[in-house]
Amino acid sequence: MLCWGGDLSIERLLSAYKNGIFPWYNSDDPILWWSPNPRLILIPNELKISRSFSKTLKNREDIFTVNKDFKQVILNCGKNRSGSEETWIDDAMTDSYLDLHRLGIAHSIEIWRSSELIGGLYGLKIGNVFFGESMFSLKRDASKIALFHLCSLAPKTQVKLIDCQVQSSHMLSLGAKLISRDLFIEYIKKLTVSEDHHFFK
Repeated sequence: MLCWGGDLSIERLLSAYKNGIFPWYNSDDPILWWSPNPRLILIPNELKISRSFSKTLKNREDIFTVNKDFKQVILNCGKNRSGSEETWIDDAMTDSYLDLHRLGIAHSIEIWRSSELIGGLYGLKIGNVFFGESMFSLKRDASKIALFHLCSLAPKTQVKLIDCQVQSSHMLSLGAKLISRDLFIEYIKKLTVSEDHHFFK
């Protein structure tokens, strides 16, 4: 943790992400700003597809969309499924990222089964970096399928690096890797020069 306080204004959030910093706090805490060391990243073409997951992708008839229902994705990500009422995606966080979405900076990928939203993820695109924020699954592998589509879209979206923030055994099993904070900041300084937020060219 680097510091606390401030606000979740668009300007502050963009400045934070471009410097390797993101907000993460409980609703009854002040805004806490983090820059983990080491940092977890995923290079899109290094996503690991197991045999079982490959069969899942071939056999299921789920549909993916981009930016079709950003609000429902972030609301689902904010639901605490452990039984407690605590969640780090509070109303202020939700409102700020909805503003980022309206500006074309924050994006979502949705996974649908028939007309039911069963999984998805969201994050910010700045230049050639997708800063992943959160994902959710209501059905088995739904968030993993969303990640697969995010990586598959990388050539069209010009995404060269996905920020996964903190260490996760699940993400490591999918091909993510840990790098030093200094190296991460070096990467994003080069990859966010254009400040292009559009998801498709």
